[in-house]
Amino acid sequence: MSIKQTNLNQLKTWCLASLCLLAACKGDAPKEAAGAKKQGPTPGFDAIVAGEEMIDRRVNAPGTVLPNENTELHPEASGRVVAINFNEGSFVRKGTLLVKLFDGDLQAQLRKLEVQLKVAEATERRQKELLAINGTSQQDYDLAGLNVSNIKADMELLRVNIAKTELRAPFAGRLGLRSISLGAYVTPATIVTSIAEVSRVKIEFAVPEKYAADMLPGKQVSLLATATGRRYNAAVVAAENSITAASRNLMVRAAVSNKDASLTPGAFVEVTMEMGNKAPAIMIPSQALMPGTRNKNVIVANNGKAAFRIVTTGYRDSARIEITSGLKAGDTVITTGLLTIKDGMPIKPKLKSR
Repeated sequence: MSIKQTNLNQLKTWCLASLCLLAACKGDAPKEAAGAKKQGPTPGFDAIVAGEEMIDRRVNAPGTVLPNENTELHPEASGRVVAINFNEGSFVRKGTLLVKLFDGDLQAQLRKLEVQLKVAEATERRQKELLAINGTSQQDYDLAGLNVSNIKADMELLRVNIAKTELRAPFAGRLGLRSISLGAYVTPATIVTSIAEVSRVKIEFAVPEKYAADMLPGKQVSLLATATGRRYNAAVVAAENSITAASRNLMVRAAVSNKDASLTPGAFVEVTMEMGNKAPAIMIPSQALMPGTRNKNVIVANNGKAAFRIVTTGYRDSARIEITSGLKAGDTVITTGLLTIKDGMPIKPKLKSR
């Protein structure tokens, strides 16, 4: 055999061995890749162990101070302002004359009718005397009496119109800013000023619908004026006749004495209501609750896996919420990363103090 033929045979042998090795490598590659795929570490999430504790059920709600009575003051008649008898921001009693409009023409008409009344009454007396001696008819006497009555009615109408030129305080209270000046021509649409009764004020606030049945007249509530830091005691006087559909809250009003005028209408107050004595309850952090369209859920760690539980809630404070059903003492409740957890996935709870 020649050297050339020997080299050709060696080349064929080498190519065949290379093809076999390549095929063997391709066959083992998926196995090696499958063997290389390893499970990652189990994710950890903060958690607490649910337990019963004694709580004092209180409901806190933001409130607004309202005057007991409040109204804008308008004149009843049109006319020129001839007198302003009040100072802005002053306290006035009920019936105090605040503004006087020009009534010279009405007063003149009233004086004219007073003269006519005297003449008519004298005529009536004479007709009565003549009737007694049959010197006149009953009809003439009745007409004289009718004339007297008509003049008195006209005079009463004038007095009513004169009274409309006087703007008086409808109740005792504090006046607001004046919006007219002396000599101004005003109409019933003109706002002269406003008046508010502030010796007694109302507090308006909203409570969740679950407490609607407790908002009975006379229920005591506590108020904290955040601007001054003072506390007040108030009593519920009334509640709205229906729950607001948008917020599921009930509007409530309470009344409180304000003789020192320390509560200004429009001010913010924090309302606190006691809703029952201390009682055991399961409380969890508010962030552990997952509200849904129909149900509320929490996630618990069960044998190293996530489990979703449907729960019902009760009392709520600033940071925690009561679970009335769906949890039991000793359950491990996940408090962080709720949106990344799926039901049944492996989890590793990291217990935190409650």
